Amino acid sequence: MTFQSPLWLLALLMIAALVAFYVLLQLRRKAYAARFTNVALLGSIVPKRPGWKRHLAFGVVALGLAALVVSLAMPSTEVRVPREKATVVMAVDVSLSMQATDIQPDRFRAMQSAAKQFVDVLPGRINLGLVSFAGTATTLVPPTTDRAQVANAIDHLKLAESTAIGEAIFSSLTAIENFQSTIDTTTEDLPPARIVLLSDGYNTVGRADTQAIDAARAAGVPVSTIAFGTDYGTLNLDGETVPVPVDRATLRAIADRTGGSYSEAASAAELKQVYADLGSQIGYTTEPQDISYWFVRAGVLLALVGVVLSLLWTNRLV
Repeated sequence: MTFQSPLWLLALLMIAALVAFYVLLQLRRKAYAARFTNVALLGSIVPKRPGWKRHLAFGVVALGLAALVVSLAMPSTEVRVPREKATVVMAVDVSLSMQATDIQPDRFRAMQSAAKQFVDVLPGRINLGLVSFAGTATTLVPPTTDRAQVANAIDHLKLAESTAIGEAIFSSLTAIENFQSTIDTTTEDLPPARIVLLSDGYNTVGRADTQAIDAARAAGVPVSTIAFGTDYGTLNLDGETVPVPVDRATLRAIADRTGGSYSEAASAAELKQVYADLGSQIGYTTEPQDISYWFVRAGVLLALVGVVLSLLWTNRLV
Protein backbone atom coordinates (compact mmCIF):
# COMPACT_ATOMS: atom_id res chain seq x y z
CA MET A 1 0.00 0.00 0.00
CA THR A 2 1.22 3.49 -0.86
CA PHE A 3 0.00 6.99 -0.03
CA GLN A 4 -0.56 9.72 -2.59
CA SER A 5 -0.59 12.49 0.06
CA PRO A 6 1.66 11.08 2.78
CA LEU A 7 2.08 14.42 4.61
CA TRP A 8 -1.40 13.94 6.07
CA LEU A 9 0.00 11.02 8.06
CA LEU A 10 1.70 13.57 10.30
CA ALA A 11 -1.76 14.21 11.73
CA LEU A 12 -1.48 10.80 13.38
CA LEU A 13 0.85 12.53 15.82
CA MET A 14 -2.17 14.50 17.04
CA ILE A 15 -4.04 11.25 17.64
CA ALA A 16 -1.01 9.92 19.53
CA ALA A 17 -0.92 13.11 21.60
CA LEU A 18 -4.63 12.74 22.37
CA VAL A 19 -4.08 9.17 23.57
CA ALA A 20 -1.11 10.28 25.67
CA PHE A 21 -3.21 13.06 27.22
CA TYR A 22 -5.97 10.56 28.03
CA VAL A 23 -3.48 8.25 29.72
CA LEU A 24 -2.06 11.18 31.66
CA LEU A 25 -5.54 12.11 32.91
CA GLN A 26 -6.09 8.55 34.10
CA LEU A 27 -2.80 8.52 35.97
CA ARG A 28 -3.58 11.87 37.60
CA ARG A 29 -6.99 10.57 38.61
CA LYS A 30 -5.42 7.55 40.29
CA ALA A 31 -2.86 9.73 42.04
CA TYR A 32 -5.63 12.04 43.29
CA ALA A 33 -7.69 9.10 44.54
CA ALA A 34 -4.69 7.61 46.37
CA ARG A 35 -4.54 10.67 48.71
CA PHE A 36 -7.74 9.67 50.46
CA THR A 37 -7.52 7.00 53.15
CA ASN A 38 -11.17 7.25 54.04
CA VAL A 39 -12.81 4.78 51.67
CA ALA A 40 -16.30 6.12 52.29
CA LEU A 41 -15.25 9.68 51.50
CA LEU A 42 -13.34 8.48 48.40
CA GLY A 43 -16.43 6.72 47.13
CA SER A 44 -18.47 9.89 47.42
CA ILE A 45 -15.88 12.06 45.64
CA VAL A 46 -14.72 9.61 42.99
CA PRO A 47 -17.64 7.32 42.25
CA LYS A 48 -16.98 3.89 40.84
CA ARG A 49 -16.91 3.83 37.04
CA PRO A 50 -16.70 1.02 34.45
CA GLY A 51 -12.93 1.39 34.08
CA TRP A 52 -11.93 -1.00 31.33
CA LYS A 53 -15.15 -0.38 29.41
CA ARG A 54 -14.52 3.36 29.47
CA HIS A 55 -10.98 2.83 28.19
CA LEU A 56 -12.21 0.47 25.48
CA ALA A 57 -14.76 3.01 24.25
CA PHE A 58 -12.11 5.71 24.07
CA GLY A 59 -9.74 3.33 22.26
CA VAL A 60 -12.36 2.54 19.62
CA VAL A 61 -13.00 6.25 19.03
CA ALA A 62 -9.25 6.90 18.78
CA LEU A 63 -8.90 4.12 16.19
CA GLY A 64 -11.73 5.63 14.20
CA LEU A 65 -10.06 9.03 14.21
CA ALA A 66 -6.78 7.42 13.11
CA ALA A 67 -8.53 5.67 10.22
CA LEU A 68 -10.04 8.97 9.09
CA VAL A 69 -6.61 10.62 9.20
CA VAL A 70 -5.15 7.80 7.09
CA SER A 71 -7.93 8.31 4.54
CA LEU A 72 -6.76 11.92 4.09
CA ALA A 73 -3.36 10.57 2.98
CA MET A 74 -5.16 8.89 0.04
CA PRO A 75 -3.95 5.31 0.48
CA SER A 76 -3.78 3.28 -2.73
CA THR A 77 -2.90 -0.22 -3.75
CA GLU A 78 -1.63 -1.65 -7.03
CA VAL A 79 -4.28 -3.44 -9.09
CA ARG A 80 -3.91 -5.31 -12.36
CA VAL A 81 -5.90 -3.88 -15.25
CA PRO A 82 -6.03 -4.99 -18.90
CA ARG A 83 -4.05 -2.87 -21.32
CA GLU A 84 -6.28 -0.85 -23.58
CA LYS A 85 -4.00 -1.38 -26.57
CA ALA A 86 -0.64 -2.91 -27.34
CA THR A 87 1.11 -4.54 -30.27
CA VAL A 88 2.72 -7.96 -29.91
CA VAL A 89 4.46 -9.99 -32.60
CA MET A 90 5.10 -13.65 -31.88
CA ALA A 91 8.13 -14.98 -33.80
CA VAL A 92 8.24 -18.78 -33.88
CA ASP A 93 11.15 -20.97 -34.96
CA VAL A 94 10.18 -23.49 -37.64
CA SER A 95 13.67 -24.80 -38.38
CA LEU A 96 14.17 -28.55 -38.79
CA SER A 97 15.60 -28.87 -35.29
CA MET A 98 12.04 -28.37 -34.01
CA GLN A 99 11.43 -32.01 -34.95
CA ALA A 100 13.46 -33.11 -31.92
CA THR A 101 11.45 -35.25 -29.52
CA ASP A 102 13.09 -34.21 -26.25
CA ILE A 103 9.77 -32.42 -25.65
CA GLN A 104 6.76 -34.64 -26.22
CA PRO A 105 5.35 -35.27 -28.73
CA ASP A 106 8.03 -33.10 -30.35
CA ARG A 107 9.21 -29.51 -30.08
CA PHE A 108 7.21 -28.33 -33.06
CA ARG A 109 3.80 -29.64 -32.03
CA ALA A 110 4.32 -28.64 -28.39
CA MET A 111 5.19 -25.15 -29.59
CA GLN A 112 2.06 -24.97 -31.75
CA SER A 113 -0.15 -25.97 -28.82
CA ALA A 114 1.40 -23.48 -26.42
CA ALA A 115 1.41 -20.68 -29.01
CA LYS A 116 -2.34 -21.09 -29.47
CA GLN A 117 -2.76 -20.89 -25.73
CA PHE A 118 -0.82 -17.63 -25.77
CA VAL A 119 -3.28 -16.35 -28.38
CA ASP A 120 -6.13 -17.15 -25.99
CA VAL A 121 -4.70 -15.51 -22.86
CA LEU A 122 -3.99 -12.11 -24.43
CA PRO A 123 -6.77 -9.55 -23.87
CA GLY A 124 -8.88 -9.04 -26.97
CA ARG A 125 -7.86 -5.43 -27.62
CA ILE A 126 -4.16 -6.30 -27.97
CA ASN A 127 -3.03 -6.56 -31.59
CA LEU A 128 -1.15 -9.80 -32.20
CA GLY A 129 0.96 -10.66 -35.23
CA LEU A 130 2.79 -13.85 -36.24
CA VAL A 131 6.23 -14.24 -37.84
CA SER A 132 7.73 -17.63 -38.69
CA PHE A 133 11.42 -18.09 -39.34
CA ALA A 134 13.83 -20.74 -40.52
CA GLY A 135 16.31 -19.79 -43.25
CA THR A 136 14.27 -16.62 -43.79
CA ALA A 137 11.61 -14.81 -41.81
CA THR A 138 8.07 -14.30 -43.04
CA THR A 139 5.24 -12.24 -41.59
CA LEU A 140 2.32 -14.63 -41.74
CA VAL A 141 -0.19 -12.40 -39.96
CA PRO A 142 0.24 -8.63 -39.47
CA PRO A 143 -0.81 -7.37 -36.01
CA THR A 144 -4.54 -7.82 -35.64
CA THR A 145 -7.22 -8.46 -33.05
CA ASP A 146 -8.53 -11.34 -35.18
CA ARG A 147 -7.41 -14.25 -32.97
CA ALA A 148 -8.86 -16.88 -35.31
CA GLN A 149 -6.57 -15.70 -38.11
CA VAL A 150 -3.48 -16.06 -35.91
CA ALA A 151 -4.55 -19.46 -34.58
CA ASN A 152 -5.20 -20.72 -38.10
CA ALA A 153 -1.73 -19.59 -39.23
CA ILE A 154 -0.16 -21.43 -36.28
CA ASP A 155 -1.96 -24.62 -37.33
CA HIS A 156 -0.46 -24.36 -40.85
CA LEU A 157 3.18 -23.72 -39.93
CA LYS A 158 5.71 -25.71 -41.97
CA LEU A 159 9.27 -26.70 -41.08
CA ALA A 160 12.27 -25.58 -43.15
CA GLU A 161 16.07 -25.54 -43.01
CA SER A 162 18.39 -23.14 -41.12
CA THR A 163 17.70 -20.60 -38.37
CA ALA A 164 17.61 -16.84 -38.89
CA ILE A 165 16.96 -15.33 -35.46
CA GLY A 166 18.24 -11.92 -36.47
CA GLU A 167 15.97 -11.82 -39.50
CA ALA A 168 13.03 -12.84 -37.33
CA ILE A 169 13.54 -9.81 -35.08
CA PHE A 170 13.96 -7.48 -38.06
CA SER A 171 10.76 -8.82 -39.68
CA SER A 172 8.89 -8.45 -36.40
CA LEU A 173 10.07 -4.85 -36.04
CA THR A 174 8.95 -4.11 -39.58
CA ALA A 175 5.51 -5.61 -38.86
CA ILE A 176 5.21 -3.44 -35.77
CA GLU A 177 6.37 -0.31 -37.58
CA ASN A 178 3.95 -0.88 -40.48
CA PHE A 179 1.06 -1.37 -38.09
CA GLN A 180 1.90 1.65 -35.96
CA SER A 181 2.07 3.82 -39.07
CA THR A 182 -1.67 3.23 -39.48
CA ILE A 183 -2.47 4.58 -36.01
CA ASP A 184 -3.58 8.19 -35.99
CA THR A 185 -1.51 9.46 -33.08
CA THR A 186 1.83 11.01 -32.26
CA THR A 187 4.94 8.88 -31.86
CA GLU A 188 4.99 9.62 -28.13
CA ASP A 189 1.44 8.31 -27.71
CA LEU A 190 1.88 5.06 -29.64
CA PRO A 191 0.79 1.97 -27.67
CA PRO A 192 3.58 -0.25 -26.33
CA ALA A 193 4.98 -3.03 -28.51
CA ARG A 194 6.83 -6.24 -27.80
CA ILE A 195 8.28 -9.21 -29.64
CA VAL A 196 7.94 -12.73 -28.24
CA LEU A 197 10.56 -14.97 -29.83
CA LEU A 198 10.64 -18.72 -29.40
CA SER A 199 13.66 -20.63 -30.66
CA ASP A 200 15.70 -23.70 -29.92
CA GLY A 201 18.78 -23.15 -32.06
CA TYR A 202 21.71 -20.98 -33.02
CA ASN A 203 21.52 -18.16 -35.53
CA THR A 204 22.96 -19.78 -38.67
CA VAL A 205 21.98 -17.45 -41.52
CA GLY A 206 21.00 -13.85 -42.15
CA ARG A 207 21.89 -10.79 -40.14
CA ALA A 208 23.61 -11.27 -36.80
CA ASP A 209 21.56 -11.29 -33.64
CA THR A 210 23.67 -8.36 -32.36
CA GLN A 211 22.41 -6.22 -35.25
CA ALA A 212 18.87 -7.21 -34.40
CA ILE A 213 19.43 -6.29 -30.76
CA ASP A 214 20.62 -2.82 -31.75
CA ALA A 215 17.60 -2.36 -34.02
CA ALA A 216 15.16 -3.44 -31.30
CA ARG A 217 16.77 -1.10 -28.78
CA ALA A 218 16.63 1.78 -31.24
CA ALA A 219 12.93 1.12 -31.82
CA GLY A 220 12.27 0.79 -28.08
CA VAL A 221 10.75 -2.67 -28.53
CA PRO A 222 11.63 -5.30 -25.89
CA VAL A 223 12.20 -8.84 -27.13
CA SER A 224 11.10 -11.58 -24.76
CA THR A 225 12.71 -14.91 -25.58
CA ILE A 226 11.87 -18.49 -24.74
CA ALA A 227 14.66 -21.07 -24.94
CA PHE A 228 12.78 -24.11 -26.15
CA GLY A 229 14.08 -27.63 -25.64
CA THR A 230 16.84 -29.35 -23.67
CA ASP A 231 20.59 -29.79 -23.96
CA TYR A 232 20.02 -33.38 -25.09
CA GLY A 233 17.81 -32.86 -28.11
CA THR A 234 18.81 -34.74 -31.25
CA LEU A 235 17.64 -34.79 -34.85
CA ASN A 236 17.79 -37.67 -37.32
CA LEU A 237 18.98 -36.37 -40.69
CA ASP A 238 19.50 -38.92 -43.44
CA GLY A 239 20.13 -41.64 -40.87
CA GLU A 240 22.61 -39.55 -38.91
CA THR A 241 21.90 -38.37 -35.35
CA VAL A 242 22.62 -34.67 -35.03
CA PRO A 243 22.59 -32.94 -31.61
CA VAL A 244 20.39 -29.83 -31.43
CA PRO A 245 20.92 -28.25 -27.99
CA VAL A 246 19.41 -24.92 -27.01
CA ASP A 247 21.50 -21.76 -27.38
CA ARG A 248 20.52 -20.24 -24.05
CA ALA A 249 23.30 -17.66 -23.99
CA THR A 250 22.18 -15.95 -27.20
CA LEU A 251 18.50 -15.94 -26.29
CA ARG A 252 19.21 -14.60 -22.81
CA ALA A 253 21.44 -11.85 -24.24
CA ILE A 254 18.69 -10.78 -26.66
CA ALA A 255 16.17 -10.48 -23.82
CA ASP A 256 18.54 -8.77 -21.39
CA ARG A 257 19.86 -6.20 -23.84
CA THR A 258 16.45 -5.23 -25.22
CA GLY A 259 14.63 -5.08 -21.88
CA GLY A 260 12.55 -8.21 -22.44
CA SER A 261 12.18 -11.30 -20.29
CA TYR A 262 13.96 -14.64 -20.70
CA SER A 263 12.37 -18.01 -19.99
CA GLU A 264 13.21 -21.66 -20.48
CA ALA A 265 10.83 -24.43 -21.44
CA ALA A 266 12.08 -27.99 -21.28
CA SER A 267 8.63 -29.58 -21.49
CA ALA A 268 5.27 -28.91 -23.08
CA ALA A 269 3.74 -28.10 -19.68
CA GLU A 270 6.50 -25.60 -18.88
CA LEU A 271 6.11 -24.00 -22.30
CA LYS A 272 2.39 -23.48 -21.75
CA GLN A 273 3.04 -21.93 -18.34
CA VAL A 274 5.69 -19.62 -19.79
CA TYR A 275 3.28 -18.44 -22.46
CA ALA A 276 0.52 -17.93 -19.88
CA ASP A 277 2.82 -15.90 -17.62
CA LEU A 278 4.11 -13.87 -20.54
CA GLY A 279 0.59 -13.20 -21.74
CA SER A 280 -0.28 -11.89 -18.29
CA GLN A 281 2.75 -9.58 -18.28
CA ILE A 282 2.01 -8.17 -21.73
CA GLY A 283 -1.75 -8.06 -21.49
CA TYR A 284 -2.00 -6.34 -18.14
CA THR A 285 -0.41 -3.43 -16.35
CA THR A 286 -0.59 -2.26 -12.74
CA GLU A 287 -2.16 1.02 -11.73
CA PRO A 288 -2.71 2.63 -8.32
CA GLN A 289 -6.28 2.37 -7.07
CA ASP A 290 -7.54 4.74 -4.39
CA ILE A 291 -8.78 2.84 -1.32
CA SER A 292 -9.24 5.82 0.99
CA TYR A 293 -13.00 5.21 1.05
CA TRP A 294 -12.42 2.00 2.99
CA PHE A 295 -10.62 3.97 5.70
CA VAL A 296 -13.40 6.58 5.74
CA ARG A 297 -16.00 3.86 6.25
CA ALA A 298 -13.92 2.14 8.92
CA GLY A 299 -13.19 5.44 10.69
CA VAL A 300 -16.82 6.54 10.80
CA LEU A 301 -17.99 3.09 11.92
CA LEU A 302 -15.38 2.87 14.70
CA ALA A 303 -16.12 6.37 15.91
CA LEU A 304 -19.88 5.66 16.06
CA VAL A 305 -19.32 2.34 17.86
CA GLY A 306 -17.02 4.03 20.37
CA VAL A 307 -19.55 6.79 21.08
CA VAL A 308 -22.42 4.30 21.48
CA LEU A 309 -20.38 2.12 23.86
CA SER A 310 -19.39 5.17 25.90
CA LEU A 311 -23.02 6.29 26.22
CA LEU A 312 -24.16 2.80 27.19
CA TRP A 313 -21.43 2.16 29.73
CA THR A 314 -20.67 5.60 31.18
CA ASN A 315 -23.58 7.86 30.15
CA ARG A 316 -20.93 10.11 28.60
CA LEU A 317 -19.75 10.61 25.03
CA VAL A 318 -16.14 9.69 25.87
